[in-house]
Amino acid sequence: MAHAGICSRRKAEEFIRQGRVSVDGQVVTELGTRVDPQKSKVFFDGQQVLLADEHAYFMLNKPPGFLTTLSDPYGRPTIKDLLGHIGKRVFPVGRLDRDSEGLLLLTDDGELSNRLLHPRFKVPKTYIVTVSGHPSKNAINALEQGVEIAPGQRTKPCTVKLLGRKKRQAVFQVILSEGRKRQIRYMFRAIGYKVIRLIRTEMGPIRLGELESGKIRALTDREVQALKQAAGL
Repeated sequence: MAHAGICSRRKAEEFIRQGRVSVDGQVVTELGTRVDPQKSKVFFDGQQVLLADEHAYFMLNKPPGFLTTLSDPYGRPTIKDLLGHIGKRVFPVGRLDRDSEGLLLLTDDGELSNRLLHPRFKVPKTYIVTVSGHPSKNAINALEQGVEIAPGQRTKPCTVKLLGRKKRQAVFQVILSEGRKRQIRYMFRAIGYKVIRLIRTEMGPIRLGELESGKIRALTDREVQALKQAAGL
């Protein structure tokens, strides 16, 4: 199911335990059950799970104001509104919150997506972050060493570099090896500063470059291979 782009491996395990997966008409609840996709038919919630013959890989420059989801029950703008007719059913690799912008990868390659997001593979994500105020050097050092963003949740060490200062703002480059929900906003909040703009510019070897806001393009073969290499594939 992960390879087919349905969900992550962890979610697949949950769905199997819940009895939502069947093989050749028989519900399967035992994890680790072996299946030959060439001979058996796998269904999830009554829909057949099919492996793509060739995976698709895209890059989107997400504008602020769009949810990183393909549907929203409240009718709010989502990234699906920006995809156009790309001819493939793809899903986002990770998330950018509604107010954030920049590089968002989309694919139907579940294995690559899982590896890019899993902290074990340490694929770096680079952001340009504008904050209100001028954090001290000691505060930035604290960010780099790791801060508590919620009870029992401490961030891993990261890289934070000052890029410039304005009258009431400072701009930083932040490089993470993990990607928790709204992590950078919570990190700066932990040292007493508010993020007012957040742009993801790189994910592993892939750079946003000159892609215009709201536009999407297919990754080149070279970019795909570089991504796979970064993820250990």
